[in-house]
Amino acid sequence: MLEKLLPNVDWINMWEAALETLYMTALATGFTFIIGLALGITLFLTSPRQLWANKLVNWLTGAFVNIFRSIPFIILIILLIPFTKLLLGSIRGPDAALPALIIGAAPFYARMVLIALREIDKGVIEAARSMGAKTSTIIWKVLLPESLPALLSGLTVTAVALVGYTAMAGIIGAGGLGTLAFQDGFQRSREDVTLVATIIILIIVFIIQWVGDSITSKADKR
Repeated sequence: MLEKLLPNVDWINMWEAALETLYMTALATGFTFIIGLALGITLFLTSPRQLWANKLVNWLTGAFVNIFRSIPFIILIILLIPFTKLLLGSIRGPDAALPALIIGAAPFYARMVLIALREIDKGVIEAARSMGAKTSTIIWKVLLPESLPALLSGLTVTAVALVGYTAMAGIIGAGGLGTLAFQDGFQRSREDVTLVATIIILIIVFIIQWVGDSITSKADKR
């Protein structure tokens, strides 16, 4: 039945492409979380009247975040081709997409981290400071626990965006469902291949959103 409805779909290639998309999304989300969290915390703590208040560091970090957050992803991929080739020796395949995915998503998530940290009751932070808590203690015992639901919610949004980024990366042959939909579907006028790849991408997005929302709800003790 499926062979008649979807005559051009090679299911082995389709599942391999889906696994590549999951691989790129998972790895990029992990690195994005670490880098974005570090950037967001730096932006927060170096802002005026905070523990590490420093105009220069805050400005430089903010400029980095704003610049890379503003560049359209498809243009960022092209700009990073020389860097990717130097780093990995190739611009094709799932691994080659990771630098652009991480650099494109980390600043986006950093802004979400900053917003989450700004929503914390200042009294809680001041109370910790007045008790002589070290900066590391304030970060691990106050900032992160208090902002955890918002951080997880932001990470879910970022992971969903990364699925879309992997599809765009397919245009330069990064692998995954994006490459399959573009090269095997669009360029060869095989609408069924493009349709199935799109449906699988939507399923991945729905699953990520559902899992993310569930974890966020459990983390929210309010």
